[in-house]
Amino acid sequence: MQTFLGILIVLGSVFGGFFMMGGSFHQIWQPIEFIVIAGAGIGAIIIGNPKHVLAEMGVQLKKVVVRKKYDSEFQRQLLLLMYELLQLAAGGLKALDAHVEAPKDSPLFQRYPLVLEEAKLLAFIVDNFRLMAMGKINAHELEGVLEQELEAIHEEMNQPAKSIGKIGEAMPGFGILAAVLGIVITMSTVSEGATSGEIAEHVGAAMVGTFIGIFLCYGVLDPIANVMKQLVNQEASNKECVKVVLVTHVAGKPPLLAIDSGRRLVALNVKPSFAQLERWINELEGRDSEPDAGSGSRRGGGRAKAA
Repeated sequence: MQTFLGILIVLGSVFGGFFMMGGSFHQIWQPIEFIVIAGAGIGAIIIGNPKHVLAEMGVQLKKVVVRKKYDSEFQRQLLLLMYELLQLAAGGLKALDAHVEAPKDSPLFQRYPLVLEEAKLLAFIVDNFRLMAMGKINAHELEGVLEQELEAIHEEMNQPAKSIGKIGEAMPGFGILAAVLGIVITMSTVSEGATSGEIAEHVGAAMVGTFIGIFLCYGVLDPIANVMKQLVNQEASNKECVKVVLVTHVAGKPPLLAIDSGRRLVALNVKPSFAQLERWINELEGRDSEPDAGSGSRRGGGRAKAA
């Protein structure tokens, strides 16, 4: 909704102002100019990016339209999932094998569908629990490995936004290119005896190319690239939360303290308080301590240790 509202404001301000000044639709309706500029931009994107970046660009552009938010419910599911995994790990990392090897088939992961929908975040979680299960690794070593991995992921995820931004910067140049081609055509009409009115019409049509290039740069592509960067930063924040939880756990801290360390990295607008986190955990353990859960003693013991 916010995206469409912004689009309406931009279009209404630019074209509404043009029409209020006495402009008419046929003066700016130059589809050939648009084909030249947009086609050159799309071609440049295809030339300048490998297939996997183009595929990720499509995914991120879809997210720009949908504007999926990582709200407080998502953060609740992420933190509680990590808490349950740490509780299992306290009984031996081998106990996690059945869950991390096939997370989508795991009853534990299925209780947190919002996290399951995030393929990259899910892969980051299960891969690093596998890493911890493969052998002894201290907190300092794990932190170094995770920092390098997150840096590589962030760099790759930012490539689509960088490409969109660069093409946006090139759009005024493509607009000038289209305008120059229009002027070339105009000059050819002069030699054919065109009237001054016809020449003026051709020049006006050529100048529309410059307008389209500038409009696509500042009114379309630059805002899209900015939103894509923000979405990538939000996803990176979730992975940073997981990293801190894992490092704190490996350092020997109890599960509650490890989860609270991750909570501190959650974005402020959806960051739960410590009291709220503790209430979520109490509700989780109250549910799992019921007779049909069959695992109350394990949960209760883990909570007592954290306290």
